[in-house]
Amino acid sequence: MKLSDDFDARRLRPRQPGNWRLRLGVVLGALLTALGILLLMAGVATLAGRAPRLTPLNSNAEAIAVFGLSLVLLWLGIAVWRRCRRRLRRPSDLSMAPHLLKKRD
Repeated sequence: MKLSDDFDARRLRPRQPGNWRLRLGVVLGALLTALGILLLMAGVATLAGRAPRLTPLNSNAEAIAVFGLSLVLLWLGIAVWRRCRRRLRRPSDLSMAPHLLKKRD
């Protein structure tokens, strides 16, 4: 059977929605992670007695609060980043049962 010139196999599959939301989520997760790391460094420096010149924290309670906030931001940023990256890399092709796929070491 001869195929006509105007046949396009891409029309057979439904069009996938754009993944700009997932890419924005990856960027937001990376920014939260970077902010968490910066706050973590400031909190550790303050607890070690070497407070930053721009924003000195007056007490250990404030330094511990910044340290705790930085850990939460760091954890949240990594979680958002990993979830969005996992969904971006998910195959959009036809799915197969996991036991039929090639084994990976």
